[in-house]
Amino acid sequence: MRYRRLGASGCKVSVISFGSWLTVGSSVDDKTTKSLVHAAFERGVNFFDTADIYGRGDAETALAPALQALRRADLVLATKCFWPMSDNANDRGLSRKHVVESVHASLRRLKTDYLDLMQCHRFDPETEVEEVVRAMEDLIRQGKILHWGVSVWSGAQIAAACRAAETWRAYQPVTNQPPYNLLERGIEAEVVPECQKLGVGQIVFSPLAQGLLTTKYLDGVPADSRAAQDGSFSREMLTDDALDHVRALNGIAQDRGQSLAQMALAWTLRDPRVTSTLIGASSVRQLEENVGALDKLEFSDDELAAIDRHAVEAGINIWAQSSAH
Repeated sequence: MRYRRLGASGCKVSVISFGSWLTVGSSVDDKTTKSLVHAAFERGVNFFDTADIYGRGDAETALAPALQALRRADLVLATKCFWPMSDNANDRGLSRKHVVESVHASLRRLKTDYLDLMQCHRFDPETEVEEVVRAMEDLIRQGKILHWGVSVWSGAQIAAACRAAETWRAYQPVTNQPPYNLLERGIEAEVVPECQKLGVGQIVFSPLAQGLLTTKYLDGVPADSRAAQDGSFSREMLTDDALDHVRALNGIAQDRGQSLAQMALAWTLRDPRVTSTLIGASSVRQLEENVGALDKLEFSDDELAAIDRHAVEAGINIWAQSSAH
């Protein structure tokens, strides 16, 4: 395993991190969750990410017993808040009230005394950024969280939070969690350069474009796939032309001695500005394959050029069609 700094902080996290969206507390049972968590930890993964909205608390609750057998100091544990957790008008957003109450609720569900990273799951236009910054600062000073970050914020929004933190001599966000994969590169233009100046790292999700950057859909849509079950992305995007480009990407991966999934993960990690890449797994075998991406992170100029050409010509925008992470 390789480790990188959590943004500008001194905390080190594994470059592959364990995510719990759509798996923990929902599609995998408690026994499988424990097997996955321990298999990840045994392979050097120390960073575990979740959110209160995943299963309305079920993911955090299910993750807790799987982590109990591991030494807390060996883990970097992250969660998020923003999305509505009930019909209560204040049980949502990033107000001081909701942020503080969300941290307390997550601590109870995760059965831990502190969170290593608390993330704002989206930007809240109804709450002044200074209120968010000062709420996070108070929680840090109380020892309930060690660091804070954001998820799917623009470069300008992240910069505003850092300016407010400087004004109030408060801790600034150390990470942003955006979607990023070789098909979807929206963060490269504004977010990544701005964050690099500010010392904010990227914890990227959807590195496999919700399964498209695997071989799962090359021969049609499997009945048990997420695309078939909940329409997570439109069948209209799985055109013969687009899939031909995915097949070409698979050919590049095979020439590299990797699976398409491994190459896609390695591609996200080739850039040191990416702190960690989140993976979701439903089996230990799948997790092992994903971690195997670390065996080859280097790309030749010719490989990158070929990947860029097929990625652009595929013309697929998964995240725009998918449900909220």
